[in-house]
Amino acid sequence: MFIMVSVLFVCMGNICRSPTAEGVFRSHVQQAGMASKISIDSAGTHSYHVGGAPDKRSQRAAKSRGYDLSDIRARKVVEEDFIQFDYILPMDRANLAYLLDLGPDEHLKRVKLFLEFAVNRTEREVPDPYYGGISGFDRVLDLVEEASLGLLTHIQQTRLS
Repeated sequence: MFIMVSVLFVCMGNICRSPTAEGVFRSHVQQAGMASKISIDSAGTHSYHVGGAPDKRSQRAAKSRGYDLSDIRARKVVEEDFIQFDYILPMDRANLAYLLDLGPDEHLKRVKLFLEFAVNRTEREVPDPYYGGISGFDRVLDLVEEASLGLLTHIQQTRLS
């Protein structure tokens, strides 16, 4: 039986954290041979960068670890996303609050902080690296890689088993 699970990663502008999460998770899903079963996208809560590519620093940091973000383009979260996606995963509490205000009540159970899937971490927010140095983008990758593996395991055990 074919089951499609859909995942949406969300940050503020959709040029740093959420496209990084999209690219990293997509890579893990492909390596697991599950690309036909898991649909992946990313979006921002604000429309600052709609249509733009991920931040060059995000792309460089990701590429240094073997992830390609070049085909991702920023878009803004829309209300239909709450119906389309099984998992809506904001990077921090500010974006979580925005999504909880925007979404229809019956679909809010789909919204969880992404780092809830990083089982060995107590921190729950992926920090925004935009105004910092390159080390912030590496930190984002560390957190996103761990949470991506946890999310994939969760989906395999609960949704696709």
